[in-house]
Amino acid sequence: MGLMQRAKQIFQAKGNAALNRAEDPRQTLDLSYEQQLENLTKVRRAVADVATARKRVEIQAEQLKSQGDKLAEQAKAALAQGNEPLAREALTRREVIASQLKDLDTQHATIVEQEDKLTATSQRLQTEVEAFRTKKETIKATYTAAEASAHINEAVAGISTSMGDAGAAMQRAQDKVAEMQARSGALDELLANGSLTDLTSTSDDIQAQLDKVAGSSNVDAQLAAMKAQVAAAPASGALASGEPAAEQPAAGEEK
Repeated sequence: MGLMQRAKQIFQAKGNAALNRAEDPRQTLDLSYEQQLENLTKVRRAVADVATARKRVEIQAEQLKSQGDKLAEQAKAALAQGNEPLAREALTRREVIASQLKDLDTQHATIVEQEDKLTATSQRLQTEVEAFRTKKETIKATYTAAEASAHINEAVAGISTSMGDAGAAMQRAQDKVAEMQARSGALDELLANGSLTDLTSTSDDIQAQLDKVAGSSNVDAQLAAMKAQVAAAPASGALASGEPAAEQPAAGEEK
């Protein structure tokens, strides 16, 4: 197969695929129905034309019969007057008319047969067209329902996708909120321990360090006082029980 033939087939296949996607079966069915109606109309016109031809033959036959009857009367009148040659002429013409009537009868029979066939064809086509119309409307309704269902499914799928995107966006927002809360807590801790300078505070960093040392000295003093109280507690307990208290070595003496 040549390249040109392959390219032609490829373009034809793509064109058919594009047409199939663009085709609406409902419109195609309506177009087919209109074409069938046109064909039915043509058959009905043909039936009318044949019926008209049959009627013309019948009228012509009636006229020829009238002429034949008149010639027969004229032949009798000529014989009554003793004019035999004239009577013969009238009868000769009557025989010609009789031959024409025979031909007309043959044509009439043929036309009647054609008319009957066309009438039967018209009736059959009408029945088929009516059946096609019923089936067409059923298919169109089914296609419309399927199309609506497909659109609903697409909408539901779109909603599901949107909900998934919304859920992801909400999770990202929650993560950012948690991150900001953690950052804010860390900054509060850094400000509290003096690692960062609180620009809203009226004291400077030196004063903060002095206050910290003062706070530590206060804690040391409280701790020393508590130690003295703990050391004095056993001695107080011994005096209360009547036992002599152990002598405390003088300052500078060995124990």
